[in-house]
Amino acid sequence: MIATSDPSGASAPSSGRRPLARHGVQRTPGPFAQLMKVLAVALAVVLVSGVSVAAYTAYDLASNFADGSVDLEGQSPVPPDIGAIEGGVNLLLAGTDACEPEYAAYFGDRCTGADAAGELNDVNMLVHISDAPRRVTVVSFPRDLMMPIPSCTHSDGTVTPATSRQPLNSAYTNGGENGLACVAAAISELTGQDIPFAAKVTWGGVIEITNAIGGVEVCIANGIRDHHTGIDWEAGNRTISGVEALQFLRTRHGVGNGGDLGRISNQQQYMSRLARKLVSDEVLSNPATLYSLASTAVDNVTPSKSLTNPVTLVQIALAVKNVPFEEIVFVQYPVVEDPYDPNRVAPDEDAAAALWAALEANQPITLSGEASQGDGVVVVDPENPDVAPVDPAAPGDAATPGETPAPGVTLPSSIPGQTAAQETCSNGNLGG
Repeated sequence: MIATSDPSGASAPSSGRRPLARHGVQRTPGPFAQLMKVLAVALAVVLVSGVSVAAYTAYDLASNFADGSVDLEGQSPVPPDIGAIEGGVNLLLAGTDACEPEYAAYFGDRCTGADAAGELNDVNMLVHISDAPRRVTVVSFPRDLMMPIPSCTHSDGTVTPATSRQPLNSAYTNGGENGLACVAAAISELTGQDIPFAAKVTWGGVIEITNAIGGVEVCIANGIRDHHTGIDWEAGNRTISGVEALQFLRTRHGVGNGGDLGRISNQQQYMSRLARKLVSDEVLSNPATLYSLASTAVDNVTPSKSLTNPVTLVQIALAVKNVPFEEIVFVQYPVVEDPYDPNRVAPDEDAAAALWAALEANQPITLSGEASQGDGVVVVDPENPDVAPVDPAAPGDAATPGETPAPGVTLPSSIPGQTAAQETCSNGNLGG
């Protein structure tokens, strides 16, 4: 059975490593492959990418995409021209734990018991597309991040008052039917970033999307056992779809130290591998699969109104069509332990300022920290992938005395992350 929402837990036991299977060299994708790859960095953007491809042959899909769309208040207007969007642009993805009737049986007490209250935004990602030269940075925000939540206006005009200290995953509930707008406003206020685009995907949406694409192969360095999500998987490569994909994305007790920060890096591994699946011949050369993905997108995503225009989707496509895997960077928003509650986290304001300054500078980003603040993944050594994972901050990332430093901006070591070009594997809680 899939887990209910729960606070950060105790550490999982450390374990040994299993040999990891070698993966083939990735080919250089064409323009539409690049679009699919870049927009795949978050589930909602995967949905958008499917619609943008289908819009050329099935405009009705894009029209239906507008059903249930949400206005984002206080954000910059979207340019009307067909050319690529100028300047940097941000897109927010919120993943929520809606108890949709057709899927509620999978989720136990979260949908039928004492925990069945409100729809929470448990996944929150800001996708930043830079100005030319184009780069993509995906910032994941912990659901238990304690922060101010602005006042939120419901569709019937009622207003939820602002609060100075609430967990981020309460924002969607505070906004009612306009929950997506409330999440966007909260993250915009926290980061100082303008967010003109947003999309929401539910638990059921994850199930349907992974089914439409035929599953995603993930890597497990150590076996995962988590009774909260119903996982009992051995180490190795595993193709997951449907409910298994959702179990993998939601497992927390089964990876790393058992906390939400480890789960974030595990989700980033999934998204990176999803991107690779989308640019493979298995997907891009199969019109039936692309159309199925687009149709599933229409049925399983709630977009902002700004994201429903096919012209806008083409603009985004033109902006990101040549971004290589090395320039797609996944990072976790920097946090420290909350001084009032050890099961929560608080913003690391100095490190966050360095992150936004790096994005503003629009130079290549170098990661100096670990792949996961919660030990949720390990990085595979590309020179010897069948032997052992490596520390992503191992010697060689920084210049030694007498050497010329690598160009770009090096993020503080307190900001964990990985690139789409790196191969990571889940650090499960079962020894090898």
